[in-house]
Amino acid sequence: MGRSPYARGVDDEQQLPEVGVGPWEGEWPNDPRLDPELLREGDRRNVVDAYRYWSMDAIVADLDTRRHPFHVVVENWQHDHNIGSIVRTANAFLAAEVHVVGRRRWNRRGAMVTDRYQHVRHHATVEDFVAWARMAGVPLVAIDNVERSRPIERAVLPQQCALVFGQEGPGLSDEMLAAADAVLAITQFGSTRSINVGAAAAIAMHTWVVQHAEISSVQRG
Repeated sequence: MGRSPYARGVDDEQQLPEVGVGPWEGEWPNDPRLDPELLREGDRRNVVDAYRYWSMDAIVADLDTRRHPFHVVVENWQHDHNIGSIVRTANAFLAAEVHVVGRRRWNRRGAMVTDRYQHVRHHATVEDFVAWARMAGVPLVAIDNVERSRPIERAVLPQQCALVFGQEGPGLSDEMLAAADAVLAITQFGSTRSINVGAAAAIAMHTWVVQHAEISSVQRG
C-alpha cells in the first residue's frame, strides 16, 4: 500500500512543503494593510493568498465588510471541547459571530488560531443570550435531533438567523429549545443516534451557505 505524502513517522526526515511565502523581495509596497514584520520575516500563517503579509487587524477589518448574517451559538454548560473546531468552521464560512453560552472558558486549540479573525461573544446564561437575540431581531434555529425537529434538508433557513448547537451528548438544554423559533435535525441513516457536534455545525453552516451565500465572492488559495 502506498504511503500518504502527509504521513510522517518518528524517523522520517523528509521536509514537507512550507506553507505561505518567504520575506518580501525587492522594495516594500506602500500599503498600510501590510505588516512590516511579515514582510521582513515571511508569512507562514494559514490564511488565503489574498491576505498574505496583511496584518491581523487589516484582515479582520476586511472580513467585517462582508460577513454573512448568520450567527453560530454553542451551549457550553459542560465545557465542550468541540467549540474550537466550530469556531474554525464559522471563520471558514464567514459567520457574523460565534456565541458561547454558559462557561466563558473553552478549548481554543481546535480553532487553530482562527478565533483571532472570528468575533466570539460570551453570554453567561441562556436568558442573557435569548435577550440579545430578541433585541437584535435574530431568529433562533436550534439544531438537535429531538422529537419535534424537522429535517434540515427540507427547511429554508432564514437569511439572518442563529444556528444553535448543544453539548456533545446531551444536546440542547430545555430552556434553549423552548426559546427556539425552529428546531431542525440533520437526517441520519446509520445506527448511531447522533453525530459529532462539530460535524453537525459544519453541515448546518454549509446548508446556510448553499441557500444564501454568493459563491462568486469566494477567495481561494
